[in-house]
Amino acid sequence: MHKMKQKEINRILKKYKYVFDALETYDKTRELPFHRKRIDITLSVRTINKLKEENRKTGKPVSHIIEEKILSCNA
Repeated sequence: MHKMKQKEINRILKKYKYVFDALETYDKTRELPFHRKRIDITLSVRTINKLKEENRKTGKPVSHIIEEKILSCNA
């Protein structure tokens, strides 16, 4: 019976690893990784214009466009 329980525990840990990682991060930093924070950055006029154009095409906020581009580089 104990082995069945351990198997189930391992399955849950594997399936929801991202949740447990987020909770571990919260324990260390008191910040959840899906919270949003405002930052100030300096970009070239060319980059800003490209972001504005992408915003017009997709309707997505500039911050979401930047976030998607950065996350897709790490995938």
